[in-house]
Amino acid sequence: MDNETHFGRRRVAYDDKQTLVDDVFRKVARRYDLMNDLMSAGVHRAWKDALVTAINPPHGPRPFSLLDVAGGTGDVAFRVAEAGGRGTRVIVCDINPDMLAVGRQRALERGLDAAVTFTEGNAEALPFADRSHHACSIAFGIRNVPRISRALEEAHRVLQTGGHFLCLEFSSVDVPGLDALYDFYSFNIVPAIGRAVVGDAEPYRYLVESIRRFPKPEAFAQMMRDAGFRRVSYRPMSGGIVALHSGWRL
Repeated sequence: MDNETHFGRRRVAYDDKQTLVDDVFRKVARRYDLMNDLMSAGVHRAWKDALVTAINPPHGPRPFSLLDVAGGTGDVAFRVAEAGGRGTRVIVCDINPDMLAVGRQRALERGLDAAVTFTEGNAEALPFADRSHHACSIAFGIRNVPRISRALEEAHRVLQTGGHFLCLEFSSVDVPGLDALYDFYSFNIVPAIGRAVVGDAEPYRYLVESIRRFPKPEAFAQMMRDAGFRRVSYRPMSGGIVALHSGWRL
């Protein structure tokens, strides 16, 4: 049995990868959202808007519970809370306490601390009851989970029947010529931005390498089906730089 996975270009044990990933996000937590703006030239906002539209929180008082996994700084959670009605509640579950601390502070500053709560937890063993949420989302986080299939099974477990799972993740560029330009930008410019803003290029080298190792869209769609999701689909965006994956618990 293979007990190893990749951390960047290295082969590491599954548990060691989680420790290494935690260290990456501890280093970048305070500047994480700023770096997202700089690295994507702000386009990540449009990608997340598409995610919120797909989540489609109700506008009225009807109760709606979203579990946002690996969303520590609250960026997606706040968007959903503001888009939904007074019955909308979002629980952010993240394994990294530094990211959660940033999210809690931002929720207080925005007056959203009643609608958005933060819980420390592992995507591979979510601390929530079976069938406890109407929707589950994860944005740019699942590629950092050591056992992706286990995280998908957990997302399926906590969804109610009829619940919607949505995953926004970097994908495979499908526009000729753009792929080479994207690779140059990712491996040269992104680490340089990280060094200038965060003071350390290494976390961003890891993040770029993790994108390249993430399964192709159809392979990931099959992983979702294997975890129990039905009506699985995905939508490439920005020439395939990202994809929005969708599945239902039926």
